[in-house]
Order: sequence, then C-alpha cells, then structure tokens
Amino acid sequence: MNNILRKPINRLGYDFIAEKHLPEGKDEYYIRNRQNKKLFGEKKEYRHLTAGEIETLVQNDNTSEDWNKLWVTDAFNPDLVKRCSFYGLVRISKLEPFYLEFKSVRMSVGLYDSTIVSCDFGDNVVVDHVNFIGHHIIGDESILMNINELSTSPHAKFGQGILKSDEEEDKRIWIELCNENGGRQVLPFEGMLPGDAFLWSKYRGDEKLMTKLLQLTEQEFDTAPGYYGKIGHHCVIKNSKSIKDVQIGDEVYIKGVNKLKNLTIRSNAESSTQIGEGCELVNGIIGYGCRIFYGVKAVRFILADYSNLKYGARLLNSFLGSNATISCCEVLNSLIFPSHEQHHNNSFLCSALVMGQSNMAAGATIGSNHNSRRPDGELVAGRGFWPGLCVSLKHNSKLASFTLLSKGDYPAEINLPLPFSLLVNDMSKDKLLIMPGYWFLYNMYALTRNSWKYPNRDKRVQRIQYLETDYLAPDSVEEMFTALQLIETATGHAVSKNLKLNDLQSQKKNQELGKEYLLEHPQKLAPLAITMDTIENAKRPTELIKVAEGYAAIREMIFYYGIQRIVKGFENELWTRFSELKEKSLSIKKHSWVNIGGQIIRQSDMDQMTTDIKNQKINSWEEVHHQYQILGQQYLTQKYEDGLAALLLIKETAPQDFSAQDLSQWLEEGKEISHKIQKNVEQSREKDYRNPFRTMVYDNQDEMDNVIGSQEKDPFIEHTRWASNKFLNNISAIQEVLDTE
Repeated sequence: MNNILRKPINRLGYDFIAEKHLPEGKDEYYIRNRQNKKLFGEKKEYRHLTAGEIETLVQNDNTSEDWNKLWVTDAFNPDLVKRCSFYGLVRISKLEPFYLEFKSVRMSVGLYDSTIVSCDFGDNVVVDHVNFIGHHIIGDESILMNINELSTSPHAKFGQGILKSDEEEDKRIWIELCNENGGRQVLPFEGMLPGDAFLWSKYRGDEKLMTKLLQLTEQEFDTAPGYYGKIGHHCVIKNSKSIKDVQIGDEVYIKGVNKLKNLTIRSNAESSTQIGEGCELVNGIIGYGCRIFYGVKAVRFILADYSNLKYGARLLNSFLGSNATISCCEVLNSLIFPSHEQHHNNSFLCSALVMGQSNMAAGATIGSNHNSRRPDGELVAGRGFWPGLCVSLKHNSKLASFTLLSKGDYPAEINLPLPFSLLVNDMSKDKLLIMPGYWFLYNMYALTRNSWKYPNRDKRVQRIQYLETDYLAPDSVEEMFTALQLIETATGHAVSKNLKLNDLQSQKKNQELGKEYLLEHPQKLAPLAITMDTIENAKRPTELIKVAEGYAAIREMIFYYGIQRIVKGFENELWTRFSELKEKSLSIKKHSWVNIGGQIIRQSDMDQMTTDIKNQKINSWEEVHHQYQILGQQYLTQKYEDGLAALLLIKETAPQDFSAQDLSQWLEEGKEISHKIQKNVEQSREKDYRNPFRTMVYDNQDEMDNVIGSQEKDPFIEHTRWASNKFLNNISAIQEVLDTE
C-alpha cells in the first residue's frame, strides 16, 4: 500500500533534517546556508518583509503560512511576485523589472503561479508555472518555466555512490561495468574519469586496492543528510515533468524532459550541458559539455565530458568516455573509453570493455549470446575496434587493437591477438579468416584520418588524462611485436607440415623456420594453408590469408614508428646529435604498456600507482588524477624511447652496435615508407572518386565535387601532404647533422 502521511500544514517546508542528524548548536539550515554562500560567493544580507511588501504580495494573490519566513534582500520587488504559495523559509534576492530572453523565449523576471517550499533564489530569476519547487537553491538569472516537480529529498546523494547517515548498504548505488553479474561494479562519483573506472573494475583480485578505492570515494563526500538541490547561474529549465535530487551546474539548458532523478549535471560557461525532449535519466553523473536529446533512457551511468546520447539511446550500468556518441542504440554494463561512435537503431553492446576510437556499424550485436549458463561473459576490444554491418559477437571474446570485423554472425568466442587485422567469417567454407595488417595494406586513409580527427575533436577543457590517438603508439606496437611472433610460429608450423619435418615441431623451431620463409621465401607461402588453433572456440579451422604481405606491412610499420619517434626526438631536441641518441639507446629497454581510459602508461608505472594507493602515498582521487597528469607528461618522453627501442628490436641491432651509418640508412628507408604511406592514403580515398558504382549517381564531376567535395581539396589529404613534407624536411636536417659527425 502507499504510505501516505498526514501532517500539519504549518510544518510544510520544515524538519528537512531530522533532529537526530543535527549537530549540536546547528539548525536545519546549516548545510543550506553553506551551499548558499558557495553558490553566490558571498553571504547575502536578508531581511524580513516590510508591512507594505506583505500588502503588495497579498494583493498579488500570493499566500504564505508565515510571512516572517519569507526573507528578501533590499533589491527585492514585490510587484514581480504573483499568485505563488510559500511554505517554510524562502529567501529571495534582487528582482528588477526586466525580462530574460533565451532562444526566442522571453519571460518577465519574477515568481509567478508556483508553489515554493523552502528555497533560495538568486538575482533576477524567472520562476513561472512551477507546480512544486522544494528545497532548492537557484542561481542568478536562471529561467524555470512550466515544470511539474522540482524537489529534493533529505537523503539526496545526487548520483554519488555514497550512503547518508543511518542508511543501509542496500541503498548504495553501484554501476555494474563490463559484466552483468556485478563482479566489476564501481561506485560513481563526480569527476570520475575512464581511468578511474578501469582501475576499479579491472584489478578485482587485489582486495586491498578495492578497499582503498572505496575509502577514497567515501571520503570525498559528506554523509550528513540535508543537502538542497542546486540549479546554477544562467540555467534554463522549461516544459519538463519531474526533476528530483539533482545538482545542476551553471549554464545548463533542459527542455521537455520526462524525469531526472539522483543526478549531478556538470556544466559551466565554457562547457554547457544540454538535455532535451523525452529524456529519462536516473542515478548518474553527467560531465561538462554533454548533449542528451530525444527520448534517451539512462540508468546507473556516467557520461564523461563532451559525450552525447541521442535519438532514443538506452544506456544502463555503463560509463561512456569523453568525445563519444551513442545514438538510437542500446548499451548495457559497458566501460567505453573516449572517442566511441555508435549509431543506428539496432546496434547493441553488452558487457564490454571497449578501449576507445571505436565505431559500431548498423546491426552490430556485441554480446548477443553469453555461451555460458550465467550472464557473466565479457568482451574486451582494444583501441580502434570496428565491427562491420550486422556483426554478431559472443562472450567471452578478446580483440587486439584496430580489429575490423566483416559482416557476419560469429558463432563462438574469439581471442584475436593480431592488431590491424581483418576478421572474416567465411560461411561458404566454414572457416574463420584473418588478414594480418589489413589496415596498412588497404585502408591507410581511414586509419591515418582517425589519428588526425580524434585530437581535433577533443573538446575537453580539463585534460587530466593524456589521450593517445595515434595508431602507432607503444600499446599497438607491443601488440604488433606479439603478432609477428605468432605469425612466424604459425607459418613455421605450416612449412614444417608441408615438408614433413617431424623434428621441427617445437614452437621455437617453428618460429625460426617461419621467420626465415617470411623474410627470404615469401613466394613459397602462397599455396600453404597457414592456420592458428587458439583464435576461435570451435573445431573449424582459422586460416591466415595474405600472410607474407601482412607480415611485411607490420614489420614496416614498426620500423616507421621507430623512425618517426627518432625524427620527432631531434625536432624537439630530446637529442641533437647521434652521439646523444646512441647514449640514450644504451639505457633503454622495451616496456609493457596498458591502456587506462585512453591514456597509455607503462605497466610498471601502473603497478607503482596501485601500490602507492594501497600504501597511502596516494590518498584521494584528486591525487590519483594528479598522478595521471604526471604520467602523461612522462609518456611524451617515454614514447620517444619506446620508438628507439622498437627500431633497434625490429632491425635486430644491439644498442652497442648502433652506428651513425645505420641511422643514415634507416632514415632513407623512412623517406621511402613516408612516400608509400602518402600514396596509399591518396589511393584509398581515390577509390571513392573512381569506382563507377560510387560515381554513377552523379551526372558530372562538378556535381560530385559539390556534393562530396573534391579529392584535391580534401582537408585531411592536404594535412597529410603537409605532414609528409615536414617529416622529409626534418630527415634532411638530421642527415646534415650526421654528415658533420
């Protein structure tokens, strides 16, 4: 039954904080007064109404149980308050005879046709036809119009994963990321970054770390009940139904929402957040600059800065990284790193860790079946994850960086450790096909364009985490080295089987044999069936195609990554002569790397950070975030060193044997690869302008150029030409330095 309580009308607006929760010597307004001062930056001087002001208010059809509980400042104008009912302590600031205009809506300053319970109002607000507004503090020049309910409960937590005094543990709001069984759940908090969510959800076997992260979160917030809802300065909220237990920052624009409950909405003049028609958002944190429109449903969620939900998107128990967009789709129990794109009405993502720079095509159903007796499966996809049209993937699956999946229903779990690959479900031959190095061979335009566009689209103002967007980076190059070894071993096994060399069955010998054939006899590999046994959880074969070409492309791009880093190091004066570069090469080594929320850090640095958290050398989330910034600064240098280590490793040159002649020769090779990449970029794009099935809808070249733009004026191609020329000029400058040594 509904527990409807009956209480005296003269208590409406009072007893917001139960007496047992009041500190000694404090009244029920002590938290409210603190919030008031924080919002307005000063202690406002309120006074009681004069007899004349009360008379004017009564003449304007206003009512109050006790006019002594309506406090105002000296700039108050009673003529601008009409047909309102006041309960509890209400404080009103300056009201002047102006109107406020926003997007063609013009409203007179003042309070009209509203029921107001225990609220504070800033200067020159508009409150018009708000059926009920209770326990709120409203900032200066905010517009509230046509709202059914604006209320706050005494135990409001505004989306934070905390408990108030005397609350039981079952009242705590967790977000169940990456796994539907809740085994990776995290507590949401304002300012939570993708790195924080990864740190908390990933290292579940470290109980001491988990305990400490819980403590870091709980200490961020006051457990005392009695906080009022806040609506910041210059906000506009109109034509909305129910808004309860919500903290709203400055400059927020909300229109036509159905329900907002238990939220923190971050916003300011630089990064305004907007929420539009038909949205229902419950138990969440919304970052700066977010856009949420048109029938979105989100429950137990976090949106990082400048992320977007649109057109009926459903987001449950998930974290969406910054600069990401989900439209028309359903996403459950997922941790998504920055720069994720997911559109179209039937895309679905469930129980996944998606490491950013990802794009889900129409009809993709990621996690459609669990393949187990419980909903405890997971999918882990590295940077650049791209499932094609109508792809269906099953739990558990793990995919290396920049994996492209062709259209198809993949029937079993997949573990693909080869980055930059194309995965094909060949139903006609009932086999799984993998083309290593696909992106390097056939679509350099898209690959390099993504590396260019993501930083250009990064709108974050607070860039606490340094986001890696280059497809050639320490994490992807580490995977590429692993891929080379796996391809060599698989190739050696195929050669051994073909030659019937029974004494070459060990993995090491197979790898050596495969490497020999891939480097020296690639033409002999074409007729061989090169397979890998551990990719798919199925009895059907998994075959590598275009192995020699892909292997060569991966080696070439590792080399190019190293040359890029050396050239960039000279440009930034990390080293200015070969002797300095040589000295650096003697002290570096290849490290393992981890992608923590889009930021790439050394595994050793990650281990040290978690140790420091457990040992109380890092004692707050602010200090964790500061450590991200330190590691981000270090990464810029570490990336150069990693490139140098990768170059020596792919060239199989010991640091002590590294010579100026080697570098001079390698720089020439770098020039050739740069020319080749530029050519591939332009050829990849040229297909769109030469393919007759693409051009047939245009009557002439002028029509096509005006519709899709000309190839010659493609801004990205222009950028790649400029970058290539700069790279070549830098190489020439380095060669001049080498000639003087």
